[in-house]
This record gives sequence, C-alpha cells and structure tokens, in this order.
Amino acid sequence: MSGGGTGGHIYPAIAIADALGDKYPEASILFIGAKGRMEMEKVPAAGYPIKGLWISGIQRKQLHKNLTFPFKLISSLWKAFYLLRKYKPTVVIGTGGFASGPTLFVAAMLGHPTLIQEQNSYPGITNKLLAKKVDKVCVAYDHLERFFPAHKLVKTGNPVRQDLLSLGDKRKEAQTYFGLDPHKKTLLVIGGSLGAHAINKLLSDQLDWLLENQVQLLWQTGAHYYKAYKHYNDRVGVTTVDFLHRMDLAYAAADFIISRSGASAVSELCIVGKPVIFIPSPNVAEDHQTSNALSVVDKGAALLLKESELASFQALFSSLLHDEALQLKISKQLKVLALPDATRALVHEIEKLFVRCV
Repeated sequence: MSGGGTGGHIYPAIAIADALGDKYPEASILFIGAKGRMEMEKVPAAGYPIKGLWISGIQRKQLHKNLTFPFKLISSLWKAFYLLRKYKPTVVIGTGGFASGPTLFVAAMLGHPTLIQEQNSYPGITNKLLAKKVDKVCVAYDHLERFFPAHKLVKTGNPVRQDLLSLGDKRKEAQTYFGLDPHKKTLLVIGGSLGAHAINKLLSDQLDWLLENQVQLLWQTGAHYYKAYKHYNDRVGVTTVDFLHRMDLAYAAADFIISRSGASAVSELCIVGKPVIFIPSPNVAEDHQTSNALSVVDKGAALLLKESELASFQALFSSLLHDEALQLKISKQLKVLALPDATRALVHEIEKLFVRCV
C-alpha cells in the first residue's frame, strides 16, 4: 500500500488494508509513505508497518524549494525498487500522495499487478501519469475517461470507515462523549486533518452569533491551529479539539456540518447524510475540492460557500438552520449519492489482480 500526505490519501488506504486483512488474515500488508509526513504516524497507529521514502511534491509557489526534487526522486525510485524486490508483493495499491508515484511506477516496471484509487473528481498529476502504467484505476466519480484510459476504469466509490454505516443508535453516546447539550442543535466543523485557517477564523468571528442562535459547536481546529483556539473551550456550548479520533460519534452528534470538500470527506458525508456546507480549499492542485463539492451541490445534496464569499455565512447558515424542508432535501439527496459498498468493491477489484500471481 502506498498513499499519504493528507488524511484524504491515508484513511482510504487504511480502510482498504483493514478490509483485505479481515478477508485474508494470513496476508502481510506493508505501507510505503513519505518521510516526515503524517502517514508515518497514522499508519503505525492503525497497526501497520510503514517504510519511508525521501520524497516531496513540486512547489508551485516557492520554486527554489524544488532544487532538491531530482535527488529526492532518484532516491525514492531506488528505495522503492529495493523494497519491492525485497518483499515481492502480490499486488501494489496506490491511493495518491507523494510516495505513491515512485512506488507504483517501479512496481509497474517490475511487472507487479498494480491498482490506483483516485478519490477526486479532478485527478492529481501523479495518478494521471501512473494511469498509463498501472493495471487498473478505481474511481469515485463519473466521466473520468477524459483523464484515464477507459478500459482500465472501474467506478467503485471511495472507501470509508465502516463504523459510519450505523450512526443512528449512537447519538446519545456521542452527546455524552463530547459533553453536548441534547436540547441544542450541534454544528460540527471539520477543516481537514491538518486544519483550515479560513474556516477557523470564520468560526471565531461568528461564534457569538452561533451561540445566540442556540447552536453549540463541535470544532476540530486541526493540530496546527489548536493552540490558537483551545481557549474557546471555556465558553459554554463550545468544544474544540485538535483531532477527532471518534469520527463516528462526531457525525452522530451533528445536526449540521461545515467541511472542506476533500474526496474522502465528501464520500463520508454522503453516507452520513447530515445537512452540510462545503467550504473548498482554494489552495489545492487544479482546485479539485471545488470540483468535488460541485459534484454534490449541483445535485441539491449540499450547500457551497467559497472562501471569497465568507461574508455571506450568516445568511446561508440561517437559511439552513430555519428551513427543515431544505435540511430533509439535502439529507435525502446525500444518501442517494452514497456508495456504502465502495470498500468491498475495491477489494473485489484487487482480488481480480491476484489471479496473475497464482
């Protein structure tokens, strides 16, 4: 398995690994990540070994930081070659991120069965390049044949945490776990695994207004920003955390959700089916978070608030807070778009590649 850099690449890889491990308990699963990135912590925490490559992405804004990239790439290609020759994997799976590029490239060159899982509606450059080499490309959105060879494409959806499939009976447990008032509406705010400055500032600016409207806040600030916002825990009706370790309970507690629109988040929120406002990050390659959000918003399954339009937050959130018909419509449409069997479908596609190794 190779994927990382952000939770959007790491957690799908872990979900696939968990499903494979459940079905094939005798299997050995090894992750390859990028040194210094969050997968080097999150993957071992999930119970899997990981090896690190010295690799990073191309810097589009600070070009001087690219001077070491050729050396990193050569180093990573050689280490990927060494690891693949040493462990002789049955199949190699990439979920995106810096390390997946050299790993999947070398794996394809060595003739290993290979599969990449593209989470986004607008693919990143690494997966677009790898698609020419790998055996199969599993995707979550329609119309991606403009980026990938059509004969390799399989629409499976994005793998998600399996504990999200049964949230209905967890609401009381969730309210107790987070210390929430069961008589108030709860707004869950998730700005991605690393946090989002614009969303955190928005919530800080709007906090008094939200509390005046009897809305309590469950707010994941991200580790980078927690110190700046943790003092809000002193306010009644505000719970700030750096990271939500029990996402199932966070979703179960929520009445409304504000979220970035990374691919994994969008897939999870379709399954959760709670009214959501997407605030896409404008600082990602090809603005793919906006594309992800629009694929849902255009079907009436969410609301969109761009960072350039944050001044209209009160009007938009008020329209959602006081319109039960709109809430029900969004929830219904989200569930229509959900692909809860995505993990199982991915395992099935991986199993087809086992045949080449028999």
